[in-house]
Amino acid sequence: MGMNNASRLKNKHILISGAGVAGPALAYWLHRRGFTPTIVERAPALRDGGYAVDFRGEAHLTVLDRMGITADVRREQTNMGAMSYVNEAGRKISSMPADLFSGDVEILRGDLGRILHRVTEEHVEYVFDDSIVSVTEDDRGVQVTFERSAPRRFDLVVGADGLHSAVRGAVFGPESRFVKEMGLYCAIFTTANHLGLDHTGHLYNTPGKVVGVYSARNNTEAKAMFHFGSPPLDYDRRDVGQQKKILAEAFAGNGWETPRLLKAMWDAQDFYFDSISQVRMDGWSRGRTVLLGDAAYCASPLSGMGTGLAMVGAYVLAGELAAADGDHLVGFARYEEAMRDYVAGCQKSADGVGKWMVPDSRFLAWFMTQNYKLLPYLPWKGMIAKSVRRTADAITLKDYGL
Repeated sequence: MGMNNASRLKNKHILISGAGVAGPALAYWLHRRGFTPTIVERAPALRDGGYAVDFRGEAHLTVLDRMGITADVRREQTNMGAMSYVNEAGRKISSMPADLFSGDVEILRGDLGRILHRVTEEHVEYVFDDSIVSVTEDDRGVQVTFERSAPRRFDLVVGADGLHSAVRGAVFGPESRFVKEMGLYCAIFTTANHLGLDHTGHLYNTPGKVVGVYSARNNTEAKAMFHFGSPPLDYDRRDVGQQKKILAEAFAGNGWETPRLLKAMWDAQDFYFDSISQVRMDGWSRGRTVLLGDAAYCASPLSGMGTGLAMVGAYVLAGELAAADGDHLVGFARYEEAMRDYVAGCQKSADGVGKWMVPDSRFLAWFMTQNYKLLPYLPWKGMIAKSVRRTADAITLKDYGL
């Protein structure tokens, strides 16, 4: 165990809510450091599909290396090339270099989730199709009630359950206090690669809207992606049919491939819809409960940092908890201290991105298109990617004695 003696560890039994990315990554490190993690996940099985996520810079890649999954991730990477903006007729009008979008290594979120599950399933108890309802703390631990299972006791609870975290709701209060919407909504689902795209994608924008298609899994399928500007919408997050109607109405009459994609949407099994938001909190822990990843500090998809941030956060949280011999008050405080500035930088990198990604006026859409046309010839074309990488690297990872 390196710098820790496993027998000295306090608070060994740890419940993690969420089997996406942050939860299994944390479970991996907790198990290696002598803790006993349990994961509860609302979905009935691992979530497949989802969008492409990327890792960039040394900090992200070091965490993958130390987990021993770099080769797995590279084997499943998307190998995406440049993305093109097209006009209504589908003719290319400008293109954007791959490293602007896909970092050093890009992988579908569902594929990454499967890799993380594979390296943890032997040592970690997974409870699918269930969710935390309440968390009641006393001086010896936490009593947790669930939607389906009988109540259980744990030493600590971790909310790694995303933007709409049930743990955050139960322990810290309503999400309206913490979730800051950025005026955009997005949807994504898997569809046929009917444009025959080869490791690339096409984007079509009109004022306040962007629709795109990019190839996935070695061109055997494609992801349809929609972004649109809107004031806050009131809808039921569990009612997928209602969400599909919202998207169909928002893009009614939109040109290019939109009608065909919307038709395919009605049959899509992995439809995802949400606001593009950030989570801002003054503190990520309360007593024996701590938050990780999007639940604590969602940086929004616009930052391109969310997945790397979750994986780095998992590494740091487990490391600090082990370094404190399981003393949660010390471990949680040090985790926050180590991550706070890094998180702030990653969240800041999303500022203003929505404006150029989904221009809200005809003039701005035209102006951005001219910029993209010129991008390959401009001396600062590599500066954007470099600046993103610098933000992703702005943390020094301790080795925590492993």
